[in-house]
Amino acid sequence: MDILFAQIQADLRSNDALRQSGALLQALQQSAAGRDISVIAKSAVEEIVAAPASAVCKKLAFDLIRSTRLTADLWDTVCTGIRTDFEFPDPDVTAAAVSILAAIPSYRLSAIITDSNKEISNCFDSPSDNLRFSITETLGCILARDDLVTLCENNVNLLDKVSNWWTRIGQNMLDKSDNVAKVAFESVGRLFQEFDSKRMSRLAGDKLVDSENSIAIRSNWVSSMVDFVWKKRNDLMARSLVLPVETFRTTVFPIVYAVKAVASGSVELIRKLSKSSGDPKGPVVDSTAEKLVGVSDVVTHLAPFLASSLEPALIFEVGINMLYLADVPGGKPEWASQSIIAILTLWDRQEFSSAKESIVRAVVTNLQLLDLHMQVSLFRRLLLMVRNLRAESDRMYALACICRTALCVDLFAKESVRRGQKPLAGTDIASLFEDVRIRDDLNAVTSKSLFREELVASLVESCFQLSLPLPEQKNSGTESRVIGALAYGTGYGALNWTEPALEVVEVCRPCVKWDCDGRTYAVDCYLKLLVRLCHIYDTRGGVKRVKDGASQDQILNETRLQNLQRELVKDLREVNTPRICARVVWAVSEHIDVEGLDPLLADDPEDPLNIIISNIHKVLYNVDSSADSTNRLQDVQAVLLCAQRLGSRHPRAGQLLTKELEDFRNGNVADSVNKHQSRMILQRIKYSSNHPDNRWAGVSEARGDYPFSHHKLTVQFYEASAAQDRKLESLVHSAILELWRPRPSELALLLTKGADSTLLKVPPTAITLTGSSDPCFVEAYHLADSSDGRITLHLKVLNLTELELNRVDIRVGLHGALYFMNGSPQAVRQLRNLVSQDPVLCSLTVGVSHFERCSLWVQVLYYPFYGSGGAGDYEGDYTEEDPQIMRQKRSLRPELGEPVILRCQPYKIPLTELLLPYQISPVEFFRLWPSLPAYVEFTGTYTYEGSGFKATAAQQYGASPFLSGLKSLESKPFYRVCSHIIRTVAGFQVCFSAKTWHGGFLGMMIFGASEVSRNVDLGDETTTMMCKFVVRASDASITKEIGSDLQGWCDDLTDGGVEYVPEDEVKASAAERLRISMERIALLKAARPKPKIPNPDDEEENEDGEEDEDKKKEKKKDGKEDDEKGPSTLSKLTAEEVEHLSLQAAVLQEWHILCKDRGTKAN
Repeated sequence: MDILFAQIQADLRSNDALRQSGALLQALQQSAAGRDISVIAKSAVEEIVAAPASAVCKKLAFDLIRSTRLTADLWDTVCTGIRTDFEFPDPDVTAAAVSILAAIPSYRLSAIITDSNKEISNCFDSPSDNLRFSITETLGCILARDDLVTLCENNVNLLDKVSNWWTRIGQNMLDKSDNVAKVAFESVGRLFQEFDSKRMSRLAGDKLVDSENSIAIRSNWVSSMVDFVWKKRNDLMARSLVLPVETFRTTVFPIVYAVKAVASGSVELIRKLSKSSGDPKGPVVDSTAEKLVGVSDVVTHLAPFLASSLEPALIFEVGINMLYLADVPGGKPEWASQSIIAILTLWDRQEFSSAKESIVRAVVTNLQLLDLHMQVSLFRRLLLMVRNLRAESDRMYALACICRTALCVDLFAKESVRRGQKPLAGTDIASLFEDVRIRDDLNAVTSKSLFREELVASLVESCFQLSLPLPEQKNSGTESRVIGALAYGTGYGALNWTEPALEVVEVCRPCVKWDCDGRTYAVDCYLKLLVRLCHIYDTRGGVKRVKDGASQDQILNETRLQNLQRELVKDLREVNTPRICARVVWAVSEHIDVEGLDPLLADDPEDPLNIIISNIHKVLYNVDSSADSTNRLQDVQAVLLCAQRLGSRHPRAGQLLTKELEDFRNGNVADSVNKHQSRMILQRIKYSSNHPDNRWAGVSEARGDYPFSHHKLTVQFYEASAAQDRKLESLVHSAILELWRPRPSELALLLTKGADSTLLKVPPTAITLTGSSDPCFVEAYHLADSSDGRITLHLKVLNLTELELNRVDIRVGLHGALYFMNGSPQAVRQLRNLVSQDPVLCSLTVGVSHFERCSLWVQVLYYPFYGSGGAGDYEGDYTEEDPQIMRQKRSLRPELGEPVILRCQPYKIPLTELLLPYQISPVEFFRLWPSLPAYVEFTGTYTYEGSGFKATAAQQYGASPFLSGLKSLESKPFYRVCSHIIRTVAGFQVCFSAKTWHGGFLGMMIFGASEVSRNVDLGDETTTMMCKFVVRASDASITKEIGSDLQGWCDDLTDGGVEYVPEDEVKASAAERLRISMERIALLKAARPKPKIPNPDDEEENEDGEEDEDKKKEKKKDGKEDDEKGPSTLSKLTAEEVEHLSLQAAVLQEWHILCKDRGTKAN
């Protein structure tokens, strides 16, 4: 291999273009094989890039550079060679030099663009098609990047140049060369696409910055391009028609985006963002008719390609963009139907077999643009198409779209019938299950696929979303049509959503009979919706009557629900899973109208009450292994609770259940806990039967809550069924929320609210990495992008010496889960000519592979003797000299000298930075909490001013120092699930939830209790808060990482506000407190006087002795008191009563003091 590399290097040093190109091809072949070619790359830079060479060799050398990593010195040489090639007479050589601009690192790109902006502008006027193509393609890639936008912020002249370059790229869309026109369309389309879809806080290069000016600059470019395309739309459409058909696809999106922006009015909002003074005359606003005519012209231009084109990619591109135009104000359903029909024809095309997800997503996202007839006819076909999708996220999103559209169509059709229109067949929810295969799958006990569970879960979750207030839509578009149709269907009524939900629970009733191999998520969703509907319609009280004020619709719905309940009772015999059986029993018995049952059928086995009690018996006595594996403890507790509530509500149920519970209690199946619980339930049932007017002891009102969850116990967390349930829940929730409650992009927020300070993040506080006496001052801060898993470190370097440092190298190494994008072990940034006291900025970006503590280690190397060599004194034009002399010149590099190495302290990334807040309801949080397998707990303390009582009382007014140590948690990436103040111990309980960047769940509970601080100095009173941190996670690696440095985790959470206390110290402190308490109790006992025992001899002696009369009187009085009080001088109150009275006195005293303080402050 060394011989081969030596031969390649020798060929590169020759002046023969053929040998050089062959050597470069061999080097590229070695690079593709995975070998290290850095030695050859160095020779290629010095012999080809920095020297005269043919265009072919230049292109091959630049390809070689892209395939390897260069040092900072070699990049200097490359930039010098590019500047020289800009003035080379051969335009092909200049074109090759232009093409490498996109590969130059962003920290070097600014200098070369600033220095060579005139030469770059001249390339647009070149007669060479190749050079115009190269400059248009390269600048189209570079100018959309934020690193260039950031450069334009600080350089107004460069901003004008770049704005002119965008104008020239736009004009090149009409260039005479087909290749130039094609790449110009692509460049403008890339500008539109990045502006429309990217997050404003992320850089397209390798930085992360936040700046209002960068958004304004980009908005200005986009608005100018939109205006250009709108004005030249006819010319551009004509130019696109004469392009080769295989390149026509690139022309579609730029034209459609610009026309849509003008027609929908979004270009006006973009102009506001750009903050440009603009033309003094102001932009000419077209009339609505002219806008609609422009849109129609574009549709007419594109429509023929849907039918006549034979290229699937072109059909898809045209169809997607016509759908994009169909929802403009004045758009026609025919535009959408043509596109959807054309896109669906691609389903069976072999070329599109790997893009079926894209086809389905495009169709289901735009279903609402069609008329009702076509939506209904598409349901059956779409469900079959969705069932065959492989990508789970796409399948869930498509199901969510179909379910929402089905609910929308159902509501819309019912409201239209109410308003007197003719009913439309097939608009009800049952139409989703018309297909024989889907209906059979729904009614079967077992199934090989999860599709039926996904469909039922998506339907039910969509119903729950429908029950929430509809999101407000201010702008027109696809989403506003859906919201408008739903609002029309519900009429903004509180209960109109229950009609389609009632159809859902009727159609999906067979799901309770499913045997899903331990999975319960879909059935839990179904029963949760059923219980909610029963609670809303109060099915316990039976069907209401007209004279009670019920409407006809309410009577109909309650009758349907009552019939459904009785059908579910009959289905109990066919339920195949013990766990589901107990839940169905609970859901039905909690809400069934027991009073409405026919008393004449009391002995009938088909009576609903008899069936329920027989199934309670089955659950109580089921000791099969399958029942054990599905949590028999919870099942028994559930049916015992059902027995208590049902037996207390109805006397016949009480009699039957009393017998069942007596048998269960006396049998061998029940353990001691269940026996005691059965005894208590029997007492409550007996009390309720003896006091029919006072049943509160045994029964309570139904609350509509479903107290079960599919989350298994901790020991079952890693079971296949539990994992599938959690995965299905996550996918369904993500798809539903993405569709119903999408998070607006930062661009959408900026367009609606303007450049608000809350959207543009302020850079965090910088951390100093050097000491006070170091010759260089270095400080750093970081910005994180969780969606891409990247962190950017921004460094500021300040030369504190009095000398000008010609060269300073910044080396950054990594520790932990960090990695560089290009795979290198360390990063080097070379800084030149650091003037004293002049700050220099640089940055670098790293990726995060997993949840782990990580840090960046920074070294500063500066060369005080850099530049001592004499090579810099040589002047001359190397093109006229001998190549040997040129090689000698290049070898005479400045001497670096010995560097001074400054090792900075590591920059640690807080572990909380790798988390995201995860919004979850308290009910779901506490259901999920016991199932999380990984666990770590520790104790921390902090001190706050004031007594515990004052802090607790002031908590009502929001001015308490109670949680002062945890104040920093508000700015951390945690979602605060719930909190509770515990007044008895002046403490609290707070629950937080979060997810890691990589999907792991983390829940945290903090329990606090106040303790009076000892050794209090003179001044304000302080109290110590003892905090117990309990962290549970879905993966042991998360808690292991947290537990490896508990003080570091406390610092990350509270910014140093909480001090970690080791467990030994906690136990020692508790033992010390117990010892002190015991000593005080012993002292109190010792101080208590012993009771006096009357002695007859003493009394006689006292009577016979000589005593004063006063003493006799006192003794008589004492004797009388002793007779009244008894021998003891202590109170007769018990310890509990004394504690209660003292606590009352202390509370009243503290309250009076607090009120007095408040009164003083008020005055």
